[in-house]
Amino acid sequence: MAERTCAWILSGFGDEIDPDPAVQVGVLQALGAYHIEVRGAWDTNIVELPEDQLDRLAKLLRDRGMGVSAIASPVGKVDVFGDPDAELARLRRAIAAAHRLGARYVRMFSFYRPEGVPVEQTRDTVLTRLRGFADLAEREGVVLVHENEKDIYGDVPQRVLDLVESVGSPALRLAWDSANFVQVGVRPFTDGYAMLRPHLEYLQVKDAVVATGTVVPAGEGDGELPATLTALRDDGYSGFASLEPHLAASYRQGGFSGAAEFGRAARAFAALTASIGVELR
Repeated sequence: MAERTCAWILSGFGDEIDPDPAVQVGVLQALGAYHIEVRGAWDTNIVELPEDQLDRLAKLLRDRGMGVSAIASPVGKVDVFGDPDAELARLRRAIAAAHRLGARYVRMFSFYRPEGVPVEQTRDTVLTRLRGFADLAEREGVVLVHENEKDIYGDVPQRVLDLVESVGSPALRLAWDSANFVQVGVRPFTDGYAMLRPHLEYLQVKDAVVATGTVVPAGEGDGELPATLTALRDDGYSGFASLEPHLAASYRQGGFSGAAEFGRAARAFAALTASIGVELR
């Protein structure tokens, strides 16, 4: 009997490599990736990119044969009690960028809370706002993928499950980030995989050390990457695997690695996937 093959689509956060998208594309393609996750170009976040630069970016990606796996928007990485109209406007810009660049997915978050405010007191507001986001995404024909960023409402598996089930929209799915789970004291595979797998549609690749929270290449930390990747393989996952290494710097709105460290992260992930029979393409 022929051995069943499994292939995932390799992508990566281009602005982790360099501010210039031409450099981003060159490095990603050298590493075997023909998709990019767009968070920023020319030192400008995707939701702030002027129309002429968005057109320039679209042409560059088209000319270089580069697909876009997702728009890595910052939507929802703000105070939950802030201006709801302003955040909805940022989501509209992210969706417009998704349409312009041919992306199906838009990454988003479930809001920070003010210091001293218990997370439970933000739940109703979070769910109301995410329901509005999902309604817009449904109308626009895109899928929002919620990232489990630390210190937002959906930073631990139980609350991630709560928000995706409570909103109950086909336009709201999950992006899985092992490192972020580690940084809030969660054992990603042990504590969250079975619970969240039915809603998981996008894989972000980074790892972290539980003792310090330091981000490290896949398989070098406590993010249970081998177990998670093996389970995804066995479950028939066939979507994107997007590198977000954060190896040189990590800050609230993102991170940076540089070309050399990004390459190190890519090779670590490729070694892990090869060891379990997953092809990256």
